[in-house]
Amino acid sequence: MATDTEQASSEEFKYERDGDDRPAQVTAPETIGFFHADLKEHRGQAYKRWSITILGLGVYILMVLSLYWGALFNVYEKLPSLTVWIVDFDAKVAPFNTTTPIVGPFITNAFEKLTPQTVDKLGWTVKSAADFNYDPMVVREELYNEKAWTAIIVNANATTLLLEAVNNGNSSYDPTGAAQILYNSARDQTTMSAYIFPALIDVMFPIIGEFGEEWSSILAKNASTQNVFRTPQAVNPGIGFSFIDLRPFTPPTGTPAISIGLIYLIIISFFSFSFLMPVHGIFMGTETHAPVNGTHVIIWRIMSSIVAYFFLSLFYSLVSLAFQIPFSNHSASHTEGALNANAYGKGTFVVYWMLNWVGMTSLGLPSENMAMILGFPYASLWLVFWVITNVATSFNDIGLMSDFYRWGYAWPLNRIVHASRTLIFDTKSAIGEDFGILFAWCAISILFFPFATWIMRWKNMRAQRKK
Repeated sequence: MATDTEQASSEEFKYERDGDDRPAQVTAPETIGFFHADLKEHRGQAYKRWSITILGLGVYILMVLSLYWGALFNVYEKLPSLTVWIVDFDAKVAPFNTTTPIVGPFITNAFEKLTPQTVDKLGWTVKSAADFNYDPMVVREELYNEKAWTAIIVNANATTLLLEAVNNGNSSYDPTGAAQILYNSARDQTTMSAYIFPALIDVMFPIIGEFGEEWSSILAKNASTQNVFRTPQAVNPGIGFSFIDLRPFTPPTGTPAISIGLIYLIIISFFSFSFLMPVHGIFMGTETHAPVNGTHVIIWRIMSSIVAYFFLSLFYSLVSLAFQIPFSNHSASHTEGALNANAYGKGTFVVYWMLNWVGMTSLGLPSENMAMILGFPYASLWLVFWVITNVATSFNDIGLMSDFYRWGYAWPLNRIVHASRTLIFDTKSAIGEDFGILFAWCAISILFFPFATWIMRWKNMRAQRKK
């Protein structure tokens, strides 16, 4: 009686033998075309499953990608949340308080009457110098603490210097000494470049032009022609603005470190699970050893993943170091512009590494749980959701989004981005809150891990019973 193997072989291949019973020629099995009548039922099943799959993916695309597009849908309505202070110190501080102010009142009146276009409707707010104890440094401190996005300060000596220039013919007069525009580009370089700077340009240049026209007409009646010719810059434009960036966004390689590059933190943590599964499988087999205690296997898997993230995050962090992002500069004064200041001096890189380690763990363990629950290929859908929700609420200012997106403040990548800005650019620190939220994600994921493992085992056992 022929064995099963022999029967299968005889069905798959036909041999033509010669006289000495050795195979002389192998004949390939007969094939049928895709549209053969025998495949009619199979084609129907394939068409149906293909259609359902594409429809399901299409609906998923509409749902999940809408989260990203929707994050930027209400930007113009939310622009007033980008607060810009206008603070007039002109002739309000000794020894300049004996001068009748001209520059300060003109600028504040211009902003009070401002009717900007839709794209320029920032939160223009005229503030009294008394709100800052008549101290421009207090304005800078508040700006560093993210109470406002930008501050326009009219200097205390603005009118005094302007009058001296036209009356005494001071040829060294610099119009940009009349006022300052303070900002912090490292807080969010995208928001600054996309919304705030264009609005400042659209608003400030007309104000400067209007002042030049009005000031010229005043001088035509009162000033000495000789002195005016000696200081034409004091006539038109008469005033200008100096720009002071408290924390410049530099070097350019800082961009991937606090934005696009962090996507790979999610991807690496997700795919490390697939690479480690064969390692975990060593303890699953029973051919060479007794079954391993389930609790011990769970502990091994959790600890091995966390230790893996420890080393993977180091390599990830070394990329930023290799491309010369500064990690050893001292922290700087909050009221002075500082280029490449770091939050913790020479210890900044270690903190940065620890941030990426805890961040990768907070991103990776939820993905590992969902991969066990959903299985493949559905775990890929989780990865898409996880990337989009984290990116949408991390690379754009949540203040410019619908209130629906407030949950983004608790998403892991949002806290990693915020803490990375603090470490690399010495911006306002909330490092304790950032690490606290990341640790909370880690703790919840660890507590959920046994449940996810049980679901995976239950699904595997059910699949085996069906076989």
